[in-house]
Amino acid sequence: MYVVTVTEPVESSVGDERPQSLGTAAARKLATTTKSVPQMQGISSRWLLRMLPWVETKGGTYRVNRRLTYTVGDGRVTFSATGSAVRVIPQELRELPLLRGFDDEEVLSALADRFEQREYEPGDVLVEFGHLSDQALLIAHGKLSRFGPGEYGDETALDVLADGDHFGDETLLDPQSIWDFTVKATTACTVLVLPQRAFDDLLDQSDQLRDHVERYRASLVSARNDYGEAAVEVASGHTGEPDLPGTFVDYESAPREYELSVAQTVLRVHSRIADLYNQPMNQTEQQLRLTIEALRERQEHEMINSREFGLLHNADLKQRIHTRSGPPTPDDLDELLATVWKEPSFFLAHPRAIAAFGRECNRNGLYPQSVDIGGHMVPAWRGVPMFPCNKIPVTETRTSSILLMRAGEEQQGVVGLHQTGLPDEYQPGLSVRFMGIDEKAIISYLVSAYYSAAVLVPDALGILERVEIGRAD
Repeated sequence: MYVVTVTEPVESSVGDERPQSLGTAAARKLATTTKSVPQMQGISSRWLLRMLPWVETKGGTYRVNRRLTYTVGDGRVTFSATGSAVRVIPQELRELPLLRGFDDEEVLSALADRFEQREYEPGDVLVEFGHLSDQALLIAHGKLSRFGPGEYGDETALDVLADGDHFGDETLLDPQSIWDFTVKATTACTVLVLPQRAFDDLLDQSDQLRDHVERYRASLVSARNDYGEAAVEVASGHTGEPDLPGTFVDYESAPREYELSVAQTVLRVHSRIADLYNQPMNQTEQQLRLTIEALRERQEHEMINSREFGLLHNADLKQRIHTRSGPPTPDDLDELLATVWKEPSFFLAHPRAIAAFGRECNRNGLYPQSVDIGGHMVPAWRGVPMFPCNKIPVTETRTSSILLMRAGEEQQGVVGLHQTGLPDEYQPGLSVRFMGIDEKAIISYLVSAYYSAAVLVPDALGILERVEIGRAD
């Protein structure tokens, strides 16, 4: 018996045609692929590290010697809140010039209890020029504008006050003094007020407070210049042979010292990887390169945000200003330039803050010029370059800060601190130290970066705070 199988011819289609040449997918298996080095999205331009002059810091410590300064109590106060009730933290009252250095906790607590909470709406006048100044005011929340009399009968804008600011405490020394400015609420405000009578009552009850106030009153007669520094007595414009004043330049007895901070990590590479997989690029070098990039990013973050030496936390409070309306306007940046008017070097701002400033310029029909920095065209205002820095925080309410600084030791500005010549130094101020190979054949390297930043004089750094970058048009 025979079985016959009949096969019907099948029409071929284009997709079923037999390939006539080697496909690319197969060819790639025998080809050497062109590769990039490992990429890392976290790498930024790090303009702060590039633009700051770096000072060699032998011994790991940098001391900033300054002239003796009599200026005291220029800080901001903080508050505690229970529901809608706000109370100043008693110890924070030492930030007031009148109470700087006063350490009687019981009296401070009693004084905090005498503050009265008041609420104001936009446009309300808190104090008025020429009226009796019989109270001290602490701003718990909100923004206010301070005005003075102008030359031609109109008002002159003096400054903007906001959370933590205060005024009027010095007028408590003289019950007959009058306000020499007017303060109006720009937004809804919560303010704590200490009436003159409440302060006088406590002054009568506390010998310690009375003695402290007398010492403060006596300190006000010390000769000083406009910056609060001890005055240098000189004579000028005289004729003949008058007796010339004698003088000396006094220094601070306890100058600020900056110790180098460190960012460290241990890089681990398996010896098998280091031995066998080094073509076309060295695996250990690439691991080290990306590790160093991460350390440098952390270094810039700390130089901006560290509470010990970061620029955001070490700017003098008199050098911190607020925007007039929220977004960063050209007028606001002009005010910031006025705080660092002696040879400002550069602005530093979050990229979104720079974009917000650009929108305000567009709104006003202004088109700022860019400047060439090492082949990079960088936006600028009044000829001062504005560098982006993503380490400057942006809050949940979409506000940020803009920094302006004068840089360099010779300019009495802001400087970076590091130490070179370290053992196993890989880059200036950064070392890579071999730590050995463990029983699992893993090679370890200790990677360390040493750094800090110093502000040599207060007016070397200014900050525009609470800059709105997300306001809807």
